[in-house]
Amino acid sequence: MTAEEEADGLGDVQDRIPRQSADEPDNRRPEDDARLSAELAAVVSAARRRAVRDGDRQIDTAHLLHTLLESDPEVRAACGDGAQIARLLGYLVQRSIGYGLRWQGAVEDSGALPVVTRADGFSPAASAALEYACERAARRGGEPARGVDLLAAVVAHPGSRAVEVLGRAGVDALALAARDLTPGSDNDAEEGREEYAGEGRAAR
Repeated sequence: MTAEEEADGLGDVQDRIPRQSADEPDNRRPEDDARLSAELAAVVSAARRRAVRDGDRQIDTAHLLHTLLESDPEVRAACGDGAQIARLLGYLVQRSIGYGLRWQGAVEDSGALPVVTRADGFSPAASAALEYACERAARRGGEPARGVDLLAAVVAHPGSRAVEVLGRAGVDALALAARDLTPGSDNDAEEGREEYAGEGRAAR
């Protein structure tokens, strides 16, 4: 501590402030992030409530996907028709009594997504997806992240729980990841599948 700091008492105050290491969770809630749209912040809050209600130790990408599908028409349009969405939601609600039981003692890691400081209560994969969604929106000119930004983020990690759920429900997550999902545009799943198939044929 310098003599100047000692004189004004700032040094003592600074010494008492705990320093957070990079490995510790960030205690700020992601839903309070100004980079999220109001709608996406509400989705994140709802995913937190779902995880707490189901007794899950962390909010993961499957919680985020479930809440996105329930609340965001653009996300539903991107994932399929009415029958496919009903099948996907039907599969998601079975989590607490079926396939999700094997996840309870494990942590969903961030896989191929860049490692970020883990947000309070979120799995590393979910934290990384939220950060990627914000960065994706920023590249459009600084607008807040929307639901389709988060959808694009969760399908960018092929090992995420959200991708596993999509695959089990018959949704082609690889095709979804290959599309340019943009808020306010036509994100119809059928059109996207045709474009993806066309690209695949051209590559052969």
